[in-house]
Order: sequence, then C-alpha cells, then structure tokens
Amino acid sequence: MDPFVWKKRSLSITNESSIPYSLPSVEMNIFRYVLKWGFISSLAGAVVGSASALFLVSLDLVTDFRFSHPWTIYLLPVAGLFLGFVYHSYGASSGKGNDLIIEEFQDPKSVLPFRMAPLIYVSTLLTHLVGGSAGREGTAVQMGGAIVDQISRFFSLDEVERKILLIIGVSAGFASVFGTPFAGAIFALEVMVFRKFQYRYLFPSLLAGWIADRVCLQWGVVHTRFIRPDFSKLNMESWIYVLFCGIVCGAVAYLFIRSGRFTSSLFRKYIPHPILRPFVGGLILLLIFLSADMQRFMGLGLETILSSFHTELPKFDFLLKIFFTVLTLSSGWKGGEVTPLFFIGATLGNAIFSFTPLSLSLVVALCLVGVFSAATKTPLACTVMGMELFGMEGFVFIFSICVVSYLVSGKISIYESQLPKIKIET
Repeated sequence: MDPFVWKKRSLSITNESSIPYSLPSVEMNIFRYVLKWGFISSLAGAVVGSASALFLVSLDLVTDFRFSHPWTIYLLPVAGLFLGFVYHSYGASSGKGNDLIIEEFQDPKSVLPFRMAPLIYVSTLLTHLVGGSAGREGTAVQMGGAIVDQISRFFSLDEVERKILLIIGVSAGFASVFGTPFAGAIFALEVMVFRKFQYRYLFPSLLAGWIADRVCLQWGVVHTRFIRPDFSKLNMESWIYVLFCGIVCGAVAYLFIRSGRFTSSLFRKYIPHPILRPFVGGLILLLIFLSADMQRFMGLGLETILSSFHTELPKFDFLLKIFFTVLTLSSGWKGGEVTPLFFIGATLGNAIFSFTPLSLSLVVALCLVGVFSAATKTPLACTVMGMELFGMEGFVFIFSICVVSYLVSGKISIYESQLPKIKIET
C-alpha cells in the first residue's frame, strides 16, 4: 500500500476502539516505505556516484589530453562518422538521451536499455576529446537512469515505484556530477514530475542525491568551486537590476532553445542519414577552429567560466558559445547542455554587468543560474543550486532571477519531452 495514498476512512476515528487499529497500520506502511526506499536509494546512490566519479576522472584526462595534443581536433569529422555509425547501429532508442528517461517516466513501458550508460559515457568522452562544445550533466543523468532502472528487472515494481526509480537515477547522476546534492534532488523532481509534485518522490530523490555526492567525493573527485559574491550590500534598488538581468537571461535561454531546435531540423532536412550528421557537424567545427582562435569554446569551457567572475571578457562570448554548442549537439554529438548553459550565463553576466551598479562576480553568479533556470524550466532547483554554489545569503535575489528568467523564456525547454502538452513548432 502506498503510504501517501491513505483512504480517508483509515484515519477516521469514530470511537476509541478504532485508534489501535488505524494508526499503527499507517505507521507500518510508512516504516516499510522508508526501509525499502532507503535501501534502494542508498544502493543506487553508491553505484551512480561511483559511475559519475569514473566519468569525471575520465573527462579530466580526456580534456587534458586535448589541451596537450591540439592535433586531436583534426579527428572531428572521422570521430563524428564513428559516433553516428555506433548510435545508428547499436543505439536504438538510447539516442533520445534525457528525453527517453522523461518519456519513460510519463508513460512507463519498458526498462531503459543498459547500453545507454556505456554508449553515452564513451560518446561524451569522444566529443570532448576532439573539441566538441558540450556538457556533462546529460551523460551523468543518462548513466544514472539506465543503471538504476535495471533494478526493476529483478523486483516486481508497480508503475509508481518504477517512476521513483527513474527519479532516483536522475537525482543521483545530477547531484554527483556537480557536487550539489539538494539541487540534484529537486532538479529530478522538477524535470520529471514538472507541476505534478508528489511527496512520495521526495525522500528517495534526496537520499539518492546525497549518497551519490558523498560517494563521488570519496573517490577523490574535486568539483569546481566558484567565487562567492557579496550579497550583503544589495537592497531594493539592486533588486530592480536583478529583475533586469532575469529578463535578459530568459531571452537568451529562449534563443538557445530555439536555435537548437531550428538547427536540428536543418540537419534532419538536408542530411537525412543520421550517420552523416555528426560527420558534417564535425567538419564545420574543424573548419571554424582552424580559421580562428576559438579554443576556449571547446569542451566544457570551465576556465572561461571561472575567469568571467573577475575578468572582463569579449562581449559576444555568450553568443559564440550558443553557436558552437547548438552546432555540436544538433548535429548528433553527445554530452549535456547544463555546463554550456553555465558558460553562456556567466559570459552573459560578464557582458551586461556594466549596465548595472552591481559587482561583476554578483551579476555573473546570478546570470549563471538564471539562464540555467530558464532553459530547463527548473527555477526551484536552480535556486537551491545557487545557494549551494554561492551561499544562502543570496536566496532572495537568486530566487528572483530564477523565477523571472523562467517566466520570460516561455513554455519551452531544452528537454522536448518535459512539456508534453505544449506543441512547439520547430
């Protein structure tokens, strides 16, 4: 029995004799729920946290190799052809990525294919090895979802329990790859459940995210730490400028999403064979990289993100990162969108901070979470992430920019399956 769907009569007390029989049954259901999902969430968190640690260490090695061996970018077309062949031949539904997990949550039909985990792991490393502009959260989320969902092969789970498994996988993957356990848990709920939040999902999601983050750290992984701005001098006048930044963040997130969908439609229209799309995308990237110094837009771009907090950068870096990320992912290369969104948000803040009396680091921090919130439709998770990354004292302003950017960006998300009832033209 689901402890969160009690029938009204189970707690109705008509006389004293009914008390010993109704309340203990409810308490027992809660105890069983906590015991069962506490065990599954802990196990899943440990496994996914270890998988994320392996991925992050591998990603660092691949990135370092690319920096020390610049010739790897010449492999872009060949690597794209290989990637397209692998996913076309063996990927099947795995090619949908995060959207496959969301669709399975909305309408559970079959267990996520386990091959989704090794495929996205290898393909993301290959993308970063040759200089593609992509992130890492998509990889961790897909690995987490594919690994954890295998539990349903060994246990008899109903539809609701299967959905909890998927949330656990997403939470553990996101939390461990960014070192933000609470944001990871809320992110899984906002992306998967959207506006139909149910308390039954909260405990497993929080526990899995926390365990995954702890385990990942135990493997020696060191997460990126950003400069914490000073929120103490902000006042009501400052709040007006925060709203201005939120409006700009929402507009830029909208541009990113629309550009991605438009470019994807172009690739599908003019290059119908999926094997050739990453090849063509890789060839275009190679030609651009050879014609101009664009190395900072390759891979994650963490160095640029960190520099944006204290050094003024070229004003149009955020637009260039949109271009390279859209070209990379829309042509079939693999990775995530979140770290590129961090890059876009941080460099956007760097570009517009001079229009406000606020400090550079403050505007960069706010825009970093603002663009992310608008693009993923997760204002609560981004608020929590902002507090985990930049401090609790900035809650009001972080929450404000996340909500404003979320509203301005409209009913559109980087995850097409997140908003199933809204038809978006591409």
